[in-house]
Amino acid sequence: MSFDSLGLSAELLRAVADQGYSEPTPVQRRAIPAILAGRDILAGAQTGTGKTAGFTLPLLQRLSRSPAASGRRKVRALILTPTRELAAQVGESVQTYGRYLPLKSAVVFGGVKINPQIQKLRAGVDVLVATPGRLLDHVSQKTLDLSAVEILVLDEADRMLDMGFIHDIRRVLALLPEARQNLLFSATYSSDIRRLADRLLNAPEQIEVARRNTAAERVSQVVHPVDRERKRELLSYLVGSGDWRQVLVFTRTKHGANRLCKQLEKDGIRSAAIHGNKSQGARTRALADFKNGAVRVLVATDIAARGLDIDQLPHVVNYELPNVPEDYVHRIGRTGRAGNEGRALSLVCVDEHRLLKDIERLLKRDLPRESIAGYEPDPSIRPEPIQKGRGGRGSARPGAQRGSGRRQGGRAAADSRPQGRRRQARAG
Repeated sequence: MSFDSLGLSAELLRAVADQGYSEPTPVQRRAIPAILAGRDILAGAQTGTGKTAGFTLPLLQRLSRSPAASGRRKVRALILTPTRELAAQVGESVQTYGRYLPLKSAVVFGGVKINPQIQKLRAGVDVLVATPGRLLDHVSQKTLDLSAVEILVLDEADRMLDMGFIHDIRRVLALLPEARQNLLFSATYSSDIRRLADRLLNAPEQIEVARRNTAAERVSQVVHPVDRERKRELLSYLVGSGDWRQVLVFTRTKHGANRLCKQLEKDGIRSAAIHGNKSQGARTRALADFKNGAVRVLVATDIAARGLDIDQLPHVVNYELPNVPEDYVHRIGRTGRAGNEGRALSLVCVDEHRLLKDIERLLKRDLPRESIAGYEPDPSIRPEPIQKGRGGRGSARPGAQRGSGRRQGGRAAADSRPQGRRRQARAG
């Protein structure tokens, strides 16, 4: 099947061809015709499945085929994402695929100045990509009118709920016209997602292109047992001996990401860290340097890496296992994309055996263990507890930074929201 057979306009097909794509992915084959037909969508699609183009292309076509009301442009399509990085990348897709259409788009998220966003909104926007907190900031300042929204997209809805955005999402829904098309994309189907879908969607087309919580099939996975104090040494050895030029490494905390980045630099390995405490400019530069080869290792927390789109990424390393097993699936899903092979390596110390068992229980199989000569763990070392941060998702050994890359990074990565407001959002 080719893109020509999906009912897309000549302008969109030209934009797709410019990107070198000829055949749609499974989620695109199912989602594009359904969205063009005006159906609501409930799609279970993991990262790397082509879901962004799956909703962007038909969304642009529907807007271009139906005339807007006369007067100043109002937002007709709203795409909500959980993080700045994902918002920026979705906005880039909207621009890329809409380059031959007379539509205007904008991206708004926290962590940057709001005035340039206000100016763009006042000039008129057809498609708006936003994180929930900054969107509501604009609403409160009366710089945004959502009364003309025809299409709503919730992208990575599971992560938005996990980050405590359900209260913000409800506030946004209350501002939208009742008559609209709703598209919900989620990597997993939790009970919370089901409840949201039941409230939001009208007789949706259900699309699931990957089994729930299934690890990427094109990713080889291996566990390297190692003592906690020798993890950095082993990582440097693997990068150097294998001449790895592009490696995405996950830590549990922002503090741990910074510390590892500095240690790798001392080992002569160009590295950069990306997490919620970094400014948007620093995160953008780090990602750009990683993509162009100026940086070999990108060290990231889970929430900062959510939505990262890196073509042909060969290696993902779990320097520390995540506390939440599903996050392991999201991590390794960054490699083995678009038909490419990928490798996921986990450096596991004695502290993390319980976390590894939880991951294997989710995957319904044991991961192969492979000890590296010279780095075999010392059996006399006793495990230390991995302490939970606030909300039960954080992690740090005694003496390390309390809290989690997932929770703390999540707030900063998505929006700069007051602490009290985020607790209220989780309660909602």
